Amino acid sequence: MSKLDVLNDQDIRGRVTADAPLAPFTWFRVGGPADLLFQPADSADLASFLTRLDSNIPVIVIGVGSNLLVRDGGIDGAVVRLTARGFGKAVRETDDRIRAGAALPDKRLAAFARDEGLGGLAFFRGVPGTVGGALRMNAGANGVETRERLLTATAIDRSGTTHVFTNAEMGFSYRHSSVPAEMIFIEAVFAGVPSTPDVIQAEMDAVEAHRQAAQPIRDKTGGSTFTNPANGKAWELIDAAGCRGLRIGGAVVSEKHCNFLINVDDASGYDLELLGETVRARVLETSGVRLEWEIRRVGRFAPGQVVEPFLGQE
Repeated sequence: MSKLDVLNDQDIRGRVTADAPLAPFTWFRVGGPADLLFQPADSADLASFLTRLDSNIPVIVIGVGSNLLVRDGGIDGAVVRLTARGFGKAVRETDDRIRAGAALPDKRLAAFARDEGLGGLAFFRGVPGTVGGALRMNAGANGVETRERLLTATAIDRSGTTHVFTNAEMGFSYRHSSVPAEMIFIEAVFAGVPSTPDVIQAEMDAVEAHRQAAQPIRDKTGGSTFTNPANGKAWELIDAAGCRGLRIGGAVVSEKHCNFLINVDDASGYDLELLGETVRARVLETSGVRLEWEIRRVGRFAPGQVVEPFLGQE
């Protein structure tokens, strides 16, 4: 089934939009349109859509867009954005377990666990994304990572088949999961530890205070730009390379935390990516370290945008 056929399929209950603007869905507020945007009603609707979509059409999943840079030429194929209504709930299953939908914001998972008197999940207050994104990249904050609390994760593949992955099967490493990219996470089960709401709230407050003091959270940014290299910190290498405050077009390296890029003046996606690559080049020159992107860059460049300055398109 082609993209246009899916648009007219009466069995699809979710919202299907052709040539859908994506910039409003990203924290950077940049990027071109998706050929097709699908917002499923629930997991059965998502499975139905995937089985009907031509297998040659690429599929990309986005969450709240906090760790995402969409290029100016837009995205080929279909973009799936899970909705809060269908995938944003959390329930307490047992004394120490919480089942959370993939579209649930991480900070709301932390708040739900607090209200249920379950500790161990307060770090999610400092993760600017959703449960699905946390599963995909083993998100963490304040020294704690998703893999330390996850029991199982459920995903749907391109054939509409549901898979349940144990923690060991997720293949977690630093800011990475080895689960195939075609798998779309729909929910997860986390283990907490008994605590009290007051104690958990204090932990959440400490996480949030650290974020507000150290990060430009009120700006149009995408979170941490590069992963920390082994035995080092990306921001220190960026600062040592003289990149704090560096600007290209409407994009600037944050003065507050130089591992953050900010859209300060109607930056394009290209401004932001070229700034990031310029930072990488300078760090490589001054330290010999090749920084790796933590921000996910997707889509195509707009006509006329030169890609030669880029260190690589990994």
